Formats: sequence, C-alpha cells, structure tokens
Amino acid sequence: MTSLVLVLATVVAAQTPQEIARWEQQAQNVTITRDDWGIAHVRGKTDADAVFGMLYAQAEDDFNRVETNYINAMGRLAEAEGESAIIQDLRMKLFINPDTLRAQYSASPPWLRKLMDAFADGLNFYLYKHPDVHPRVLTRFDPWMALAFSEGSIGGDIERINLRQLEAFYTNTPASSTGGRDDADELEPGGSNGLAVAPSITASHHALLLINPHTSFFFRAELQVTSDEGLNAYGAVTWGQFFIYQGFNAHAGWMHTSSGVDAIDEYLETVVKKGDRYFYRYGRGERPMTTATITVPYKTAAGMAQKTFTVYRTQHGPVVRQADDRWVSIRLMQEPIKALTQSYSRTKARDLSEFRQVMDLHTNSSNNTIYADDAGNIAYFHANFIPRRDQRFDWTQPVDGSNPATEWGPLFTVDESPHAINPADGWVYNSNDAPWWAAGRNSPKRDAYPAYVQTGGGTARGRHAVRVLEHTKDFTLTSFLAAAFDSYLPWFEQPLPKLIRAWEQTPDTNPVKGKLQEQIAALRGWDLRWSAASIPTSLAVYWGEEIERSLGGDARRARLGVDEYITSRATAEQLLHALWVASDKLTASFGTWKTPWGDINRFQRLTDDIVHPFNDSGPSIPVPFTASRWGSLAAFAARPYTNTRKWYGTAGNSFVAVVEFGDSVRARAITAGGQSGDTQSKHFNDQATRYAAGDLRDVYFYPSQLVGHTEREYHPGQ
Repeated sequence: MTSLVLVLATVVAAQTPQEIARWEQQAQNVTITRDDWGIAHVRGKTDADAVFGMLYAQAEDDFNRVETNYINAMGRLAEAEGESAIIQDLRMKLFINPDTLRAQYSASPPWLRKLMDAFADGLNFYLYKHPDVHPRVLTRFDPWMALAFSEGSIGGDIERINLRQLEAFYTNTPASSTGGRDDADELEPGGSNGLAVAPSITASHHALLLINPHTSFFFRAELQVTSDEGLNAYGAVTWGQFFIYQGFNAHAGWMHTSSGVDAIDEYLETVVKKGDRYFYRYGRGERPMTTATITVPYKTAAGMAQKTFTVYRTQHGPVVRQADDRWVSIRLMQEPIKALTQSYSRTKARDLSEFRQVMDLHTNSSNNTIYADDAGNIAYFHANFIPRRDQRFDWTQPVDGSNPATEWGPLFTVDESPHAINPADGWVYNSNDAPWWAAGRNSPKRDAYPAYVQTGGGTARGRHAVRVLEHTKDFTLTSFLAAAFDSYLPWFEQPLPKLIRAWEQTPDTNPVKGKLQEQIAALRGWDLRWSAASIPTSLAVYWGEEIERSLGGDARRARLGVDEYITSRATAEQLLHALWVASDKLTASFGTWKTPWGDINRFQRLTDDIVHPFNDSGPSIPVPFTASRWGSLAAFAARPYTNTRKWYGTAGNSFVAVVEFGDSVRARAITAGGQSGDTQSKHFNDQATRYAAGDLRDVYFYPSQLVGHTEREYHPGQ
C-alpha cells in the first residue's frame, strides 16, 4: 500500500490547481459519444477542444498503446523494457532531441501550439482522473512531444536504420554477433491497399474509396472528431496522435500506402583522425566531424542505470554504421513542424484543390496517397518528399559523401512527381507497388522519372487490384467491398502449373510420384481462391512458404520475385521436394495434410499485450484470407509460434473502410478485434467474427445516425 501511495502522489504532484481547473473547464466544451461498438465520436467547440477530447478518449481505450508510441518515439523504451532496448533508443535519440523539439514547439504557429497544448492536456487530465493507471515511463505529457511523432506510419523513416549495424559501430562489436531486435525491414507489415473509383464506373455516379491499411493489429484506433471550427474527420488514428491518419471527412477521403520512393540516402564518409578529433573529406578539403554525447537510461533489476555513447555527425546526418574503412552517415527528412501541420491540415481539406495545397508542405515522405471526394475527383499521388539528385549515381547504394555532386537539390513539386488525377479509365489504386500501374493506361510513365523516384516494382496484390478494377463499370458500395475481399491468389498463377508439370514429367518409378499424387490432384482442381474450408489453400500456402525458405535467397540474389524465380529457374526436384516437405509439415501438425485452411489460420485476442501470447487451447476464430504475399487483397499475416500448431495473425487487415461520397457520406468499416484494450470490455473483441467474414458494419458519421446506437454520452472526466 505504501508504494502505491507514493506512485499516486508522484502522479498527482505533477498537476497544479490551476491546471486542474483549466482542464475541468475545457472538458465541459467537449462531448464524447460512444456508439454501440464503443467507438468514440468526439465533439468540441474548437479544434483544440476536440483534440483534448480525442486524446482523452484514446487514453480511455488503450493508454498503454498511447504511452508506448511516445516511449518509442522519444527513445525511452529501455526505461521500460531494460537493456535490450538501448540501441533502439540510441537510434531515436540520434534524431529526436527534447531541447530541439521544445524550441520547435515555441517556433510553431499559434494555432498549432494550441493543438499541441490540447494534446498534452487531454492525456494529463486522463492521468489525473485515473490514478489507478500507472504509466511505465511517462507520468506527464508535454506539448512538444507531439513533434516527436508527427506522421502516423507504423515504421517511420528513422526505423530504416539497421539496429545491428548501428550497435556494431557504436559498441565496437561485430555486426553478426550483436543481439537485439531489428525492425529496419519491418515497416508497414504486408503492405496496404488504397483503391478509388470515379463516378463514371459506379452505379450511383459517386466516387468510392477503399481505406485498407495492413499494419500490426491494434496499432490504430477508430474514431470521429468534430468541432465547431470545421473539423469533422472519421477513420484510423495512430494511438496518441491528434489527427486522423487514414480516413475521410464530409467531402473527401484519403488512404496512405507505403511507398517505394527513395527518400533516404546513405553517404560513404572518408574519415581522418588528427589527434583526438575526427575529420571527413569534402571536396578538396576536410571538415570536422561533429561529436555529441547521448545518454540512454535503462531499467535493471537493481534500479535505473545508464549507458553513454559518443556519436558522430557529418553535414549529411548522423553516422549509423561502417562499410569497410569508411563510415556511413544517413540523410532523411526532418521537418516535424511541417509534418505535423500536413498531417492535421489534410483532415480538414474539403476538395482536391485544398488537399493539393496541403501537399505543398512536402513532408509525406514515405507514403503514397489515394484520394476521392464528393465532386467526383479521384487521384493517386506519389510520396511527396523527393529531393532532386544527380542521376549519374546509383542512389540505391551509399554514395560518395566527399563529392559535392551527391548533395540533394530542391524537392520535386507535386506536379513533377508521379501522379494520376481523374484518369480516363475511372480508377486508381496502390498496393505498395510502383506507380506505373496506378491508373491503368493513364498511369505515370516510368521513363519520365529518375530511378530514385521508385525503387520497387510490381506485387501480386497489385496485379489482383488491376484485375478487379479494369473490367467493372457499375460499382456499388457493396460490390466495391466485395472486390476488396476478392479471394483470388494470383501469386500461384504461374508457379503451380510448373509444379504440376514437374510431377507429370516425373517417372512412375520415382517414389515422389505416388507420394504426391493426391496433393497434385487437389492443386490441379483448385480455383486459386482462398476459403476457410479449402484444403488446397492450406497445401498451396505451406508449399509457397517452403519454396520461399529454400529458394528465397537465390531469388533475391537474382533480383527476382520468388514466383518469377520458380517459373524461370527452379528445378522440378526443388518444386516437388518443397511439396513433399509441406505435406509432411501439415501432417505432423494436424494429423493429415488434408486440413482446411480455417483450421490453421486463426484470429485470437486473449490479452492486450503488445506482444500477444498465443495459445491453441484458447478461443480463436477461423480467418479465410491469407497473407498479402500471395496476392490476397484482404491480408492476414499469420504464423505458428513455439507452443502452437495453429497459425495466428498479428498483421494485415487492421482497419477496413469503404466510403461513398455524394450529397452525403455513406461508409462501412471494421477494426480488427475491437475498439477497447480492456479485456473486460465487451468491445475488446466484439468485431472479431465480422472482421474474419469481411462483414463491415455501418459507420455512424452523422449525429442522426447515432440515434438508437448510443451507449453513453459524457464529458471527459465524468
């Protein structure tokens, strides 16, 4: 009891009577209406009031995820999780400096400071009203913290820096021997889908928009935020942020998908040590390396400890690794005020002109955007932070930092970047692939742009999206939703026929012929469509997984997709062996390879732990759709765990919405699991069954739609 009193005293002592009175007064300007799915509809007199209520409501739903996002963003995870997170914190602290962010907060325009003030006040008021909630690290939020997390992607630009290589450089250990998690290649898991269709190919002659991020589950909340100052946005908000990241307002909607743009560059620095100082070569001279000390506190069993690093920086950015005898610095966008401004302002854009004007801030660095509005406009916009660069260099590799010709030039304008506005075919899409297919015949042309504008190619999901878009002329909201859950798996189009031919050409005397006869028959009769009852889906996915394990490295070295590698280079023996192994794995886990996909592929939510503890003995539900790598538009990235036979999903369809724009907005949506992080809440998992079935619920966008669907209405703090 004594320790609890001390904790409560610490939290309460951070609040002054003047603050508490101000919060109580502001709370009266805010109304939170919870609908029958537990989703918050927040209304404030001003935008700042709405932000205050928006953050309060998010904290009510899942304070742990709100706090964790800011612990991560500010490089303070080791204070909660211990020594294993030190290098991850160091990576963030190379870019995030509280003193710098405080100065930037002070330099922000007054309207933005009001929103940041409201952001902090809403969270601090929640902590004041809930003394039983014990933050892991952040017992108080400050307004400037919003600038540390100004863009809603699951993996920001900073997270592209490899943790193992960073640790090797700053701890003087071999990269191969360093421990710790590395998420440099795990940004937006499985990708995302954005589709928009124009009035010319819809039955209602209204534009339609699909919003379908494929993030880690429970990474974003669903809510609506409105004010008397013109704010009225609905959609997915990344926990702890005060803007709808992917969503719509009464006039327009937007969906962001991870881009293949090259917006981050590495520089090979030639370093010379003179005395106790380091210099790096630039042009015909040398420049002094900037040094600084970064201290990373971390939790231990005995209390808090700390580790100190001397870090280095050139004019390009911080040094993050070593390549042979040269150091490697990294350059990326760092414009938190502009980024936060752009993220918030686009939620209030009422038409295409206003939306494009917001994009002139050029801080949507890692995302493409699909757009639609009530005037019937649809558009594809490429990531809008693209510095001009000398095309003599290969920007996919580190460039020579000593050569002034490798400096960035001015940014591409929106018009100069790949885009497609109101294309003649009436549709646009992006599935994290290149823009060269974004609008059919009217897509941007690859040869019109430098190579660094797009580093990746096509995807199986992209081929699938084109397939469902190019031949339909009368989309309705219902058929558009059906297209988003179309069950075809195009990845298998070419690999499976080659597998079947390999079996057919195998001599009858070979044991593999008889061993795989039934499996080949099942795959031969498969329509390449997933379903929970499908046995061929199970067999094909296990075979595809085994092929990727055995041939994925060869395919990457050949710069081919695994499906391309199979059709052009894989041997019959390799293909049939993978099917043999896949069959045996299915049998070992489930007693027979003839196991329906839904018996394997499961959705389970037992706790609100960020790393979920899956358990075959716990309740779970079948999910019919597969991982996006096979070309499934509806995505469910699942795998078995050390103590499970079944596969459990952790990423993929996390939020899905279809929106129709016209005289009014009509929308349907679903969130993975449920809105609340409280395991005792009926809204913890009340959407799970509908989620697996693709059965989206109606969105209550207008107050009249909430009539009869309201659970409670209250002011924050009540």
